[in-house]
Amino acid sequence: MARTHSPSVTAIGIGLFCNVLLSVMKITVGLMFHSPVLVADGVNNAGDIVATLAALVSSRVSKKPADADHPYGHGKAEVVAAGLVAVLLALAALWIGYQSFAAFFEPPAEANWLPLAAAAVSLVLKQALYVYTMRVGKAHRSKSAQAAAYDHLADVYSSVAALLGIGIALWGGRGGVAWAPYADPAAGLIVTLLVFRLAYKLGREATDILMEKNVPPHVLEQYGRIISELDDIRRIDRIRAREHGHYIIVDVRVGIPGHYTIRQGHDISRQIKKRIMDHDPHVGEVLVHLNPWEDGEENA
Repeated sequence: MARTHSPSVTAIGIGLFCNVLLSVMKITVGLMFHSPVLVADGVNNAGDIVATLAALVSSRVSKKPADADHPYGHGKAEVVAAGLVAVLLALAALWIGYQSFAAFFEPPAEANWLPLAAAAVSLVLKQALYVYTMRVGKAHRSKSAQAAAYDHLADVYSSVAALLGIGIALWGGRGGVAWAPYADPAAGLIVTLLVFRLAYKLGREATDILMEKNVPPHVLEQYGRIISELDDIRRIDRIRAREHGHYIIVDVRVGIPGHYTIRQGHDISRQIKKRIMDHDPHVGEVLVHLNPWEDGEENA
């Protein structure tokens, strides 16, 4: 039977194909018509190719089952890829910023309609890719797909800058406005800050997961409420939960009557696990530790 690819891998693969086409198109047109912002935008897409390859590989790795060396699975491979994309976004922002700043000190080239059309095609395609890839990434809890979506969003900003810069240069050339050609590098500097902001957000999310940050408090409260509804639970001693790539691991310590048998304790553990996983389909593992509770102890 042929192997089927996951939706997140398909979305990332489509993004890779489009990035190759856009990179070749924009660098070629930008060099032909001496459009620095379009060349910079094309180089940005070339960096996206590397980032997308990293996301594609990590998405495949993250779906591998647990083994002796990785008993919790390979979910964090996607988080590592997301961190790599954040670094590449920051480097792309530096490149765009450098190209934009340097353009202020060079004679402006005569604007042409073809670079404007290339920027417009890139804007429409990248916006569509962002919406599609983010929808797939959220639906399947794929960090690598979401990272690729953020990368597409950064490219939308870059394409907007190219479109505005080239468009104003065309308008200024027809109207004899001396400052119009320099709208291109000015817009590029603004986009640099926007891309840096995306890189920071994505990098922070990846770092939080790698550093085992707890899930939001309201999610833990929901888990606690579900556990406390079981009749045999006398006390909840601790609840922790962390994201492990595309799924969540929950760690629970509860108190049950000390005279219960091992069989009873085992059944309670299974009930806790089932109730939490039924409530939250993103939970992939529930670790339950049972503490003995004696009559007279405080219930919590």
